[in-house]
Amino acid sequence: MARIPEWPADEAAAEAIQVSLASLPRPTAAPLRPITVAGLDVAYDPGSDRVAGAVVVLDAATLDTVDTVLETGRASFDYIPGLLAFRELPPLISALEKLAVPPDLLICDGYGVAHPRRFGLACHLGVLTDLPTIGVAKTPFLGAFQPVGQERGSWSDLRDGDEVLGRVLRTRTGVKPVFVSVGHRAGLDDACRVVLDLCRFARLPETTRRADRAGRDALARR
Repeated sequence: MARIPEWPADEAAAEAIQVSLASLPRPTAAPLRPITVAGLDVAYDPGSDRVAGAVVVLDAATLDTVDTVLETGRASFDYIPGLLAFRELPPLISALEKLAVPPDLLICDGYGVAHPRRFGLACHLGVLTDLPTIGVAKTPFLGAFQPVGQERGSWSDLRDGDEVLGRVLRTRTGVKPVFVSVGHRAGLDDACRVVLDLCRFARLPETTRRADRAGRDALARR
């Protein structure tokens, strides 16, 4: 697994790293047919700098949990919009390195190319791991879109001018959509297909829901 050669000391250095790495994520024409899918999320302890990074690996067909790794510690970077990766990468990378069941696809609670420097958390994780990676966010961060139909599977392009950054995807009929963008080695059509398949019970992918719960439970135990 690749490493960032030097951890940024401040906001300007972090932005410079994103700019320097933004050309590395690549799409692929190969279809995503994952056997195992990992959800990645970081939980925060209100009022402190304690964090818990959770990686939960699911069987893509049955959605059974086949592996879970938690990494607790202290946040090593301040919260700055657009630089969330530098706050969340340390516990997530540590957790990924300890998995017993290797995932075929990573799904992040965040953004891929739908990012001011086209290098969100999903891109960063994808480049470091060289695994197919998708970002699924709860709210928009960048871009504009047309209203999305109310039926499950309806979508609208998420755009910055003429550039398509991702899709606004309705995963449950009549429920708020999610914001899907690719990170690395994934195409947008395939990403949305996989996300829809993982949203069998709720608005968010089951990968995200279980990683979120695992991280919050880890903080509650300490």
